[in-house]
Amino acid sequence: MIARPAAAVLTGFTVRRVTMILILTVVWCVLWERFSVANLLSGVLAALVVTAKGLGDPLLGGVRPVPLVRLTWVVFVDLVRSTTEVVFEIVTLKDRSSESVVAVAVPPEARRHMLFYTAAITLTPGTVVVDTDVDTGTLYIHLLHDTDVDATIAHVARLAELACLAFPVASGVEPVRSGDAS
Repeated sequence: MIARPAAAVLTGFTVRRVTMILILTVVWCVLWERFSVANLLSGVLAALVVTAKGLGDPLLGGVRPVPLVRLTWVVFVDLVRSTTEVVFEIVTLKDRSSESVVAVAVPPEARRHMLFYTAAITLTPGTVVVDTDVDTGTLYIHLLHDTDVDATIAHVARLAELACLAFPVASGVEPVRSGDAS
């Protein structure tokens, strides 16, 4: 008899799961920068484990493709805009920066995704999350150009909203508290 974790990995092949396994395998090979037999096999194995039912936290929900595409687009546009601004700042002789640290509060339902959008913000040139407070849902963001703080706060709220839509959490799940992290 197959052990329970192994059975969870090898059962439940729906169209959605097979599609996800294919996508994850392609992403795996792209990350390794080569489509080889070893990468394909290890990618399929990793995808089988990641998509298995009964493994992991059942409260995490799933992935919604359309909001995920919207979130990816917003992050991509942020990367292009911010990179352009930072390049312009570097090549011009005049210093146009006006740095500041802004505290941005996110709603309780968005706290489960805080690591995701914190990474997206920090990845963007000219911004970095210097501190977070999970208990209050506050991000402290260093801005190279703080021309419109209200727009920054609204944009972080939009990122948090899209993260919640793309990666839904089952209803009735409590927000993460810092004591729960261990």
